[in-house]
Amino acid sequence: MLHFIVSNQTNPYWNVAVENYLVEREAADAVVMYLWKNRRTVVVGMNQNPYAECDVAMLQADGGYVMRRTTGGGAVYHDDGNLNFSFVAPYELYDQAKQFEVIRRALLPYGLASELSGRNDLLCCGRKFSGNAFSKGRHHRLHHGTLLIKGNMDDLSRYLHVNPAKMQKHGVSSVQSRVVNLSELADITSENIVPHLLSAFEEVYGERAVTLDFDRLMIEPAVVDLYKKYSSDEWLYGRWRNFKAQRSAQFDWGHVELELDVDEEKGLITGAAVATDALDVGLAERIEALLCGASTKQPPRVGEGADAGMIMDVLKMVY
Repeated sequence: MLHFIVSNQTNPYWNVAVENYLVEREAADAVVMYLWKNRRTVVVGMNQNPYAECDVAMLQADGGYVMRRTTGGGAVYHDDGNLNFSFVAPYELYDQAKQFEVIRRALLPYGLASELSGRNDLLCCGRKFSGNAFSKGRHHRLHHGTLLIKGNMDDLSRYLHVNPAKMQKHGVSSVQSRVVNLSELADITSENIVPHLLSAFEEVYGERAVTLDFDRLMIEPAVVDLYKKYSSDEWLYGRWRNFKAQRSAQFDWGHVELELDVDEEKGLITGAAVATDALDVGLAERIEALLCGASTKQPPRVGEGADAGMIMDVLKMVY
């Protein structure tokens, strides 16, 4: 079964509340494609420090929002020229290749060919128009991303703080040179692409989609509770107001900033905070747990998990 949903809200907290409701619900028989827009919003990854990623004060003064998503990856800017998509599917129906194929096919009627690049970017004519991120819930998996159609590049540059190390890694001088509005390449809008996305969704999965009413989802008590959570000061800013990065490094898998509390007399690390745009949402918490209580002279032992290499990279920042 396929479900298709289009948000009628531009408040980011309602949009993320509905998205995470879809991820957390127990129904396990449908693949969902959900389309949504945010108004003047900087979206930060689960483990990012918003004050390092954007000019929070300027954004708020201009009536904008900071939103923290539940997935990893880096900060992005949303406005009315952005259309965002979410695929939500039970584990047995989740298929990342199909999900990317939906986006690729939706652009073909405009004569646009796209390709997947790096860890999570979609490119058209060699420039990024979509960043993607992924997460796992109890019953469902989530794949969501942006479609930059007619975004305000000046606002993007004003609000976002782009790390020079990332620019150097990509060999470009500015964020504008890395990204492209699809409307620069074809007669495409955030409205006229919606039918093409629906058609591509049905073509790739081979069946008709049922369209769900967004207003009915908004009045679900669980959605209201999630709205309160994701718009709360604690969720958005929490510990980050007092976070002071003491060490930072750029790796192939992402950027990392560390803040450590050290008891010099005992030679122990008594506290650790990690800010990162790594796609692995749980990585920061695992590193913090490993460092907290560790010796300042002898690195803690790292297991043989899939994340061992990334953890070793971070430990080299400390020892």
